Amino acid sequence: MAGDNLNDLAAFMVVAKEQNFTRAAKRLGVSQSALSQTVRGLEAQLGLRLLNRTTRRVVPTEAGERLLASVGPRIEEIQQQLMGLSELRDKPAGTIRLTSTEYAAESVLWPAVEKLVAEYPDIKVEILTDYGLIDIVKDRFDAGVRPGETIAKDMIAVRVGPPMRMAVAGSPAYFSSKTVPEVPQQLTEHCCINLRLSGHGGLYAWEFEKDGRELNVRVDGQLVFNTGSMILRAALAGRGLAYLPERQLEPYIASGQLIRVLEEWCEPFSGYHLYYPAHRQPTPAFALLVDALRYSNRKIPV
Repeated sequence: MAGDNLNDLAAFMVVAKEQNFTRAAKRLGVSQSALSQTVRGLEAQLGLRLLNRTTRRVVPTEAGERLLASVGPRIEEIQQQLMGLSELRDKPAGTIRLTSTEYAAESVLWPAVEKLVAEYPDIKVEILTDYGLIDIVKDRFDAGVRPGETIAKDMIAVRVGPPMRMAVAGSPAYFSSKTVPEVPQQLTEHCCINLRLSGHGGLYAWEFEKDGRELNVRVDGQLVFNTGSMILRAALAGRGLAYLPERQLEPYIASGQLIRVLEEWCEPFSGYHLYYPAHRQPTPAFALLVDALRYSNRKIPV
């Protein structure tokens, strides 16, 4: 039957059980005349009388009894399933898969995700760290987190962090035998710790800008990693220069464990954004995550 007839069948079931149009109408929240018209319309469509009406009560006919016995349980099952879906709306659940760079996962995603899973135990979150620009649709991710200017134009992007700056730094031990670079081109004379972009296998070119002049430098060194934490660890050990988000290096620069160079060549740029396909229909769980991550709603520095 068509969707409208399911409502008519449900109305008939209530009348049959109550054996009274007045009580049934009150239970359904409709007028008695509207309910009577609904049942008569169903009878007309079936070509069968479903109810015998008397001045005192209403009782199912033989056809009505058969309909109650055969269709009634199915209607009740459908109603229970619909109630279950309503509970999912009121009680968000499901798994959210995210791809992010390591530092963004630690500084942006985790503070929000920690609170979300504590408040909603039926929500599961999977975070995979990767520096490459992977295809989130092909790889079945719900969303990704990357700097805003790297996100494709056909994606919805939600800002989840403040403007960022990169920083170049090395340890005092490293600079004890090396001259301080004054321009990015001099980095080719230094041992730099490279980042491997696992998405397409290349090495990340260090990006600089000053007074509107943009410059990318392909650096070289003994070490290559695919995580920022290992690059930081190697820099602290004096094994070369690191190029990482400013906030990731700030505590070590402040303590004197690292010395920052080329600061005037590292201008602010768009911060981290959560991105996902424009055609995606957000689930209640995903909508909660987006709201929790939205930069205007967050107090946590990133």
